[in-house]
Amino acid sequence: MKAVRIHQYGGPEVLQLEEAPKPNFSENEVLVKVKAAGVNPVDFKIREGYLAGMLNHTLPLTLGWDVAGIIEAIGSKVKDWKIGDEIYSRPDITKNGAYAEYIAISANEIARKPKSLSFTEAAGVPLVALTAWQAIIEGAGLKAGQKVLIHAGSGGVGSFAIQFAKHIGATVLATSSTTNLALLKSLGADIAIDYTKDHFEELADKVDVVFDTIGGDVQKRSWQCLKPGGTLVSIASTPDAELAKKFQANGKFVFVQPDGQRLAEFSSLFDQGKLRVLIDTVFDLSEVQKAHELSQTGRARGKIILEVD
Repeated sequence: MKAVRIHQYGGPEVLQLEEAPKPNFSENEVLVKVKAAGVNPVDFKIREGYLAGMLNHTLPLTLGWDVAGIIEAIGSKVKDWKIGDEIYSRPDITKNGAYAEYIAISANEIARKPKSLSFTEAAGVPLVALTAWQAIIEGAGLKAGQKVLIHAGSGGVGSFAIQFAKHIGATVLATSSTTNLALLKSLGADIAIDYTKDHFEELADKVDVVFDTIGGDVQKRSWQCLKPGGTLVSIASTPDAELAKKFQANGKFVFVQPDGQRLAEFSSLFDQGKLRVLIDTVFDLSEVQKAHELSQTGRARGKIILEVD
């Protein structure tokens, strides 16, 4: 099969489109013919070797842990699925990914693709939607009637965080550049904050939850936005325990985990018209280096997608 693999860690130039063995699959897995794969910041972080000690990958490695496709074969112990089913998934990130014509995925990590979405659109959902849900709903415990400040609301994760927060009945403040303020409002944000002109910590009333997708100085400044007892949840870096104590708040770090059952619930919300996915740019698999270069700018408005078939 065709696959994009890395044989060493480094810049976009280490991404090689080449012939690779079709993956074997176990009795509890399905073999999926990939239609499209999402490109996420974690991909270039893995490509550059930043997570090598954490994930213990072996090289050569196929990147990409956001996928939509069609089941081509089924393991002997897999139930409730059949050949030809259309699925999407955020598969196990410790295994080979979806920048390829085929991928083997555990049956409990897949869900039926939303009928209302194309394969290209569906590939932009699993990782960012699960990240947003697991961070603000499961990790921070955001509830109806509470307030949340979401950083980078026009990005892949931020756009879903806004939608989920509104879906459960929270009040949403979100940050973006000037050009994306209207987009934040269209996603449901009650207050859109222009980080290029305003200091969010001066505009944000005290909130129950801050969702940090950026880290660094943004995370540090965010503590002062929290009510006592509030929670700063980050997907960028582990919150400082001393600052949490100083501001009488909680700090949590979330690294997304596969969850086929939750993805099935998202499919239902899409098909009811209650969720939307933002697609920035679609590339062919052969243009993977350009896709990574765009991803590393941090300026994508929504998701970057690789079309495989």
